Amino acid sequence: MSTHTTPATEAHEELLGHSEVGVEQAHAGEKAADWVDGRLGIYGLAKANLRKIFPDHWSFMLGEICLYSFIIIILTGVYLTLFFQPSMADVVYHGSYTPLDGISMSQAYASTLNISFEVRGGLLIRQIHHWAAIVFVAAMLVHMMRVFFTGAFRKPREINWLFGFLLLFLGMFDGFMGYSLPDDLLSGTGIRFMEGAILSVPIVGSYIAMFLYGGPFPGDDIIPRFFTIHVLLIPGIMLGLLVAHLILVFYHKHTQFAGPGRTEKNVVGMPLMPVYMAKAGGFFFLVFGVIAFVSAIASVNPIWAYGPYRPDQVSTDAQPDWYMGFSEGLIRIMPGWEIRAWGHTLVLGVFIPLVVFGGVMMVIAAYPFLEGWVTGDKREHHILDRPRNAPIRTAFGVAWIAEYMILLVAGGNDLFATHFHLSINTITWTCRILFFVGPVIAFTITKRWCIGLQRNDREKLLHGRETGTIKRLPHGEFIEVHDQLPQGERFRLTAHEQYAPIELPSEVDENGVKRKVGVLTKLRAKLSQGYYGEAAQIPKPSVEEHREITSGHGHH
Repeated sequence: MSTHTTPATEAHEELLGHSEVGVEQAHAGEKAADWVDGRLGIYGLAKANLRKIFPDHWSFMLGEICLYSFIIIILTGVYLTLFFQPSMADVVYHGSYTPLDGISMSQAYASTLNISFEVRGGLLIRQIHHWAAIVFVAAMLVHMMRVFFTGAFRKPREINWLFGFLLLFLGMFDGFMGYSLPDDLLSGTGIRFMEGAILSVPIVGSYIAMFLYGGPFPGDDIIPRFFTIHVLLIPGIMLGLLVAHLILVFYHKHTQFAGPGRTEKNVVGMPLMPVYMAKAGGFFFLVFGVIAFVSAIASVNPIWAYGPYRPDQVSTDAQPDWYMGFSEGLIRIMPGWEIRAWGHTLVLGVFIPLVVFGGVMMVIAAYPFLEGWVTGDKREHHILDRPRNAPIRTAFGVAWIAEYMILLVAGGNDLFATHFHLSINTITWTCRILFFVGPVIAFTITKRWCIGLQRNDREKLLHGRETGTIKRLPHGEFIEVHDQLPQGERFRLTAHEQYAPIELPSEVDENGVKRKVGVLTKLRAKLSQGYYGEAAQIPKPSVEEHREITSGHGHH
């Protein structure tokens, strides 16, 4: 029986033959990569993403510092969990730190001392872990400030703003949980402070405290429960949020500052592979090296200097980390008001600061949606604003920073009193006054500063840059010659958009019937007028204005 082959069949067999030879000669790594690609499609995924373009600007590295410090926290945290014992069982210490020899303490505190003085490299790893946590929260805060001041939270990135906010919020509380684990005098004071704040919440406060503490303070379950939350719960949620955050950065493409060739539909920069990955890899080791260097020369949280926690002791120097200091400042400047009714006491001196703290957090989370509602802008934005071109937003941000700094001082009023020999009452009352006055002053100064910078940009666009060259005209007048700005600079100074404030509809409609204008509509128009009215922005010079001034003249 004979077989008949067509040219197509022969070509197919020839192709198969060459493929088989190629597979036999292929490297083992290539075989493994081909096997994985056949099931996961990594070749197509890599081709689509590894050449993705990222813009190059120093401020974008703030987000990378957040990522790298988080990685350092995870790596050092895994090492520490190998030796830490989250138990509140009483033991008598007989370790290598002689000043505490024979002292009764919890097993958590004893194991932390062992990590610091007996585990090889333990103290350095503890220091790196703590400093990385401080850098992580600081970098997240500064990164979110950069996003806020440049308007990078606008559509389509509102959800990514929420992810970043949740990462900052969880990072703050995970840091609090972390420095509470050693069960030293400082951390125990912070845990006691937290319990008092929780118990001030009406109705549900006692239930929340029971869930976290497992019973009356100090109890036996605080450290084990905090350990579970610190090591498993919060980091797991943060890892998921971080992955989602990075996926959205890839999906939405990175924002960029205005400049020649940059539009809302493109990205000007470097490809992810190999340029950006090489720079990112080097920057990771740079961040790691700086944190390790600081950890080696600057001590943080020396628990052996505080001693084990005892409910009957507290130190003047008992202060939380900087990112929780403003919450304590709220409580310290609040008068000790209480309401007693129906056999219960409502501690307003603690509860009201908690409400204020929660309200501020909610406003920060919802700000992108609030600004979008005021502007009515539904378009996508990939070009960043210069802070001066959004004076009200910038002024709000600076006012919040001023409030934060005032509350940070209020949270350490006892330290300022002892170190600068001042009256603690004077410091407290000064912070109370500045709590209301400081943000208003900061807002006003920042807004006027931004308006002045806008006016300066307008002058440079119309009259050019001063050269210092004096010229005498034929009729005897002396003038200074001005050079026109380069085209790229003119583009950068005029690339921003200027919104027109929303106007209220006329009082009557076309039929002469009085319109019903809701309260929200009036509020929106009022806010829009405040954001984008004549008092909030300097109009960009028109083409006609520029042509009229610059045509035929080298001066103004």
